[in-house]
This record gives sequence, structure tokens and C-alpha cells, in this order.
Amino acid sequence: MKTLLVSAVALVDVDGRILLSQRPEGKSMAGLWEFPGGKVERGETPEIALIRELEEELGINTWTSCLAPLTFASHNYGDFHLLMPLFVCRKWQGVPTGKEGQTLKWVRSKDLKSYPMPPADVPLIPILRDWI
Repeated sequence: MKTLLVSAVALVDVDGRILLSQRPEGKSMAGLWEFPGGKVERGETPEIALIRELEEELGINTWTSCLAPLTFASHNYGDFHLLMPLFVCRKWQGVPTGKEGQTLKWVRSKDLKSYPMPPADVPLIPILRDWI
């Protein structure tokens, strides 16, 4: 079974809300909410991949020094196994905008459980709720 390495981030604004991104129609798990991020490409670290993905998907810039590792998800999706480090970021440049057709929403950590998420993301909710 192939292991897929994906890097994700909990962007936390000055009000303590976390940014969620809704997967657009046409993608697998369309309609579910997730933490921004994406696949780690060959030759990239999880941090560098996340910086690239944030620029491509949301039009924002951040730095490795602003990415604090929090936890990770490890989930078997049947045809592949997902390994996903989750970082927390409180400092970036720009205003997050859905550049790939995705809807964005700032959510309080206590309300994360109200948003349907991919199975790998669900165990991250209580960790974020306790940390933020």
C-alpha cells in the first residue's frame, strides 16, 4: 500500500479562529471541510510543501519559522495510507482567498466538530480544541 505524505496547517487568526477550506466539486471528498495544505512533492520538506501550497491555494505567504508542528494524522483510506503532519501558523502575509474554487470559513475551535471533514482530519479536532 502506498503512503501519501500531505502537509496541513491550522491557520489561527487574531481572534483565535481556525481557517477551514471546503473541497470543491470535482475533487474527491467534495463538500468536506479540511485544513489547508497539500501533497509533499519529491525533494520538499513538509514545511516547504506547506508554504508552496498556501501560496498556490490561498494566495498567502509564510515562513518555516512561523510553522509550529502540533500533531499528525495517520489514516488508512483503503487504496492508500495518509500521513499528515499538522502545523499551527499565526503569522502570514496577505488575505486568504480560495484561489482554486474552494469556500473558506473562519471557525472557532469549539465549533470544528460541526463541519463534516475527511476521516483523517476528525481526530485532529479535539487536539486543536484543547490547544487553541
